[in-house]
Amino acid sequence: MKLGIFAKTFSRPTMEEVLDAIIAHGLTQVQFNLVCAGTPSLPDQIDDALINRIRSAFEKRGLQMAALSGTFNMIHPDLGERQRGLERLQVLAQAGRAMGAPLITLCTGTRDARNMWTAHPENQSVLAWDDLLRSMETALEIAESANISLGVEPEVTNVIDSPERARALLDVFRSPRLKIVMDPANLFAKGELARIHEILDHAFAVLGPDIVLAHAKDLSSDGGAGHEAAGTGLLDYDYYLEHLQRMEFDGALILHSLTEAQVDKSVKFVREKISNLRGTPANAS
Repeated sequence: MKLGIFAKTFSRPTMEEVLDAIIAHGLTQVQFNLVCAGTPSLPDQIDDALINRIRSAFEKRGLQMAALSGTFNMIHPDLGERQRGLERLQVLAQAGRAMGAPLITLCTGTRDARNMWTAHPENQSVLAWDDLLRSMETALEIAESANISLGVEPEVTNVIDSPERARALLDVFRSPRLKIVMDPANLFAKGELARIHEILDHAFAVLGPDIVLAHAKDLSSDGGAGHEAAGTGLLDYDYYLEHLQRMEFDGALILHSLTEAQVDKSVKFVREKISNLRGTPANAS
């Protein structure tokens, strides 16, 4: 596995300076967000000049764009909002592949109209599921046309709130374009943290073969997605990384939910955990 970070962790005047900051921390993998290049995450259009500038900046620094953030609320209660998100996803997908991104990360969404990561009691309704299927069908058509993959992340506050729901979504479409982003800090409903090993065992058993990207953050309590820097919370990182190693995961492990001041400590923490895995060299990236 290769260690990386959310580009938005760093705030700099230019995109190139953001990438330089990532390099300065010895990281090689980036989950990129177009906000770092001075545009919205999902813009209405992306100029060829910007696409070329981003691709060139990554190539010059030897960085890999492991994923491109493309989150919008896929089950927003307003159909118009969902349609606008899909239209912008089409723009992003075409540009993303040209930039060198193999994957766009999505948010399966919530019925909360104000925040796509806030839980809502209607998320488990049949109507919410049906809306997700309609949105995802269009998203996968976009992905196929652009030759790019889409990553969904089980998160307790979203419509895909568990490994089982994620598996059901994968089974509906059976598309090689639809993949899983694994973030164990997002898996624990209220009262479940005491079952951390059991829940991680289950998540990897259900979703393991479809995981293409892994996230590294932490959590301080159950019942909501964690938002702490890796190594500062309650997640059993040894157990998590052992699962990734057992499935021979060779993708990017992306740090997020941390401040720039926390980067060095979290990078050191995760690298030490990786190096302690049986059979893993101490200089693993």
